[in-house]
Amino acid sequence: MDEEEVEEVDNKKDYDLDYDPSAAVAADAGGDEVIAMVDSKSFVSTLGWDSEKIVDYRIDEEEFHKISLMDCDFFIRKPPDPDNDVYDFREMYVTPPDTDIYAIPRVLAPMPQKYIRCAMSDYGRYNVTEPPIDAPRDPMYKSEREILKVFLTKHYRNRRLGDPEFVLDFEEIYVIDSKTKSITREKVVVTVPGGRNRDRKSDLLVIRDNGTSFKIVHASERDDPTTVIEREEWTKTRQDMEKHLSKLRDFSVSNWF
Repeated sequence: MDEEEVEEVDNKKDYDLDYDPSAAVAADAGGDEVIAMVDSKSFVSTLGWDSEKIVDYRIDEEEFHKISLMDCDFFIRKPPDPDNDVYDFREMYVTPPDTDIYAIPRVLAPMPQKYIRCAMSDYGRYNVTEPPIDAPRDPMYKSEREILKVFLTKHYRNRRLGDPEFVLDFEEIYVIDSKTKSITREKVVVTVPGGRNRDRKSDLLVIRDNGTSFKIVHASERDDPTTVIEREEWTKTRQDMEKHLSKLRDFSVSNWF
């Protein structure tokens, strides 16, 4: 097969998901609702282009979803739709914040070749700074939200937000990373029984390790915030204590009772 045929076969392959061995896996009998493709005179496919290559033209930003992160602005083509939640991953750009120097982003996983509906959420932090000493009239503290990653989660079977059967498909999540100026599809571990034919309304997505680990569990396994905080604080407290005690003894790990 020539290079174009190989690429087409790769695009048709399903993205691998890690299902827990104890979960029954079954083939999905249904399919996505088809979103009609719309021809655009300004459309330029960026598939197969070298990453970080600066293009010699400007885009009409009104035709794109503009996603602002801490280190960059990310643009994904926005097909016309009243819900404003349809994404065309065949044309994407990245720029330094609030500039018009458009480059091709790093694409680390196969992207959809057709329109899909996605819900957007983000992962970030608050940067709190104190005012300078020579500016006593300034606010006591300044808090800024810094977006480190953006998650685009596909609507299950491309259903609209107002559909009675609407639910998010946590098995298909695309992550835009501010630091690396890249986009990828994350691998998700599924521990819920039922495989692809399960009732997804009871799915609960657990994101850990600074937005790098994704797992789907049953909603009944949800922990209350206090339990989660206590567990995380205990882990950090133990690590800090181990680091301190290691300076006082000649063995590496304490015996914790």
